[in-house]
Amino acid sequence: MSRRTERVGSTIQQELAQIIMRELNDPRLTGMPSITRVKVSPDLSIADVYITVMGTPGQQNAALNALRHSAGLMRTKLTGQLTLRQAPYLKFHIDENLKKELEVLDLLRKAREENEELERKRAEADSPGRAESDELEEHQEKSE
Repeated sequence: MSRRTERVGSTIQQELAQIIMRELNDPRLTGMPSITRVKVSPDLSIADVYITVMGTPGQQNAALNALRHSAGLMRTKLTGQLTLRQAPYLKFHIDENLKKELEVLDLLRKAREENEELERKRAEADSPGRAESDELEEHQEKSE
């Protein structure tokens, strides 16, 4: 991505967040949608907007449909706010990368917990052995 497309994508992300928060009154937007990233085509004609929505998969799909339905209105508002002749066509997508990242983090957390449990069990297993060896050494010292 060029520097210009990155700047336009960042600006679109900020402006869309404001439009969604202040101007959209769709009842299907129950969970507050968050725009995770905006990817703009090199010719600035299409902007892929990736969102996450807290809630059930049904609520996520309803919010995605509401945003897709309002894409024309948001594009019109963007045209007035951007310094472009024409705002890019908006395509909304659920951000699957975030789901994958959360799954990986959950797996890492589980692995860490399992490692801690194994280390705790090893420490418990070593403790009685140490106590017995310490007693044996004390007994040998006394007998000498």
